[in-house]
Amino acid sequence: MSNQVQNLNLKSCREAHADALVELGKKDKKVMALTADVSPSTYYNKFAKEFPERFIECGVAEQNMMGVAAGLALSGKIPFLASYAVFSPGRNWDQLRVSVCYTKANVKIIGAHTGITVGPDGATHQALEDLAITRVLPNLIVLAPCDYEETYKATIAAYKHQGPVYIRFGREKTPILTDKKTPFKIGQANVLVAGRDVTIIGCGALLNEALAAAKELKSKKISVEVINCHTIKPLDKKTILTSVKKTQAVVVVEEHQITGGLGGAVAEMLAQNYPVPMEMIGVQDAFGESGEAEELLAKYHLKAKDIVVAIKKVLVRKGQN
Repeated sequence: MSNQVQNLNLKSCREAHADALVELGKKDKKVMALTADVSPSTYYNKFAKEFPERFIECGVAEQNMMGVAAGLALSGKIPFLASYAVFSPGRNWDQLRVSVCYTKANVKIIGAHTGITVGPDGATHQALEDLAITRVLPNLIVLAPCDYEETYKATIAAYKHQGPVYIRFGREKTPILTDKKTPFKIGQANVLVAGRDVTIIGCGALLNEALAAAKELKSKKISVEVINCHTIKPLDKKTILTSVKKTQAVVVVEEHQITGGLGGAVAEMLAQNYPVPMEMIGVQDAFGESGEAEELLAKYHLKAKDIVVAIKKVLVRKGQN
C-alpha cells in the first residue's frame, strides 16, 4: 500500500474513470457510454472518439438519459452514464429509483464534480447530498474512490458487478494515495495506517487530509488508525468494528453533508453494534459557494487541522487526555 501524505503526484479521478471505460469498451462491445452535454468535463469524449457507435449524447436531459440507460441495460447492454452529480443522481433520482434500482437494471451511474472542491462553479454545482440520496436506495452499490488508481479499479469493479452501481468523485486532481497493487473489492475497506488510540474512517479526496492529521498527531504520541472506506454501501462492518473495538473512538471524514453520508452510515451501524464516542468532519448543514478549492476546504473546516481538533475532542469524550 502507499500512504504518502501530501504526495505531489496529482491525477484526475475523472480521467481515471474515462481511461478505464475505454479499456472496458475495447474488451466488451456491450459497454456503452451516455452523457448529458458534459462529455469534455467527464472525459467521455475519449470513449466517443474510440467508439462513436456506442456513445450517446443525450443533451441537457438527465432524466431521459437515465431512462435510456435503463432500457439499454434491460436489453443486454452495459451502460455507463456520467454527469455532474447534482444533475445525476440529483435531478434524475426518480428514474434512478424506479427504472434502475427497482428493476435491478445493470446501469453504472457516474457522479462527477462532487463535494465543495468543485470550487468556482458554486453551490448549484457542488454535490453535497449525493451519498445520502443514493445509499438509501435498495439494490444500489455506492462507491467513493480516493484517487486515480482507486477510481480506475472502481470502474472495473462496477463493470463486473451485475446490477446498479453509483460512483462519485470530484473535479480537482488529487494526490495518489494508493498504487496498482493496492487491493480493491466492493464492500471491503482498507486500513491505510494502523493505530490504537482513535479510528479515522474516510473516503474520497479528503483521505489525504486524514493522513496528514494522523502524521501530525503521531509526533504528539497519539496513534491514529486510518481506514479508506471506499464502499459506502454495502458498508464493511467487520473492518470498522475490528478497528473501533481496539481504539474505542471514531472520527468520520467526508466531503459531503454530515447528514446521510458515510458518517451517517457508520453511526447507524455502530449504534446497533458497538456505540463509542464519535465526531464527524463534513459540511455542517450548509450549501457551498464559489471559491478556490483550498479556500473552501478551509472555510468549511475540512482540513487536516480540523480533523486534529475533532480527534482531540473525541479522545476527551473517550476519557483519554
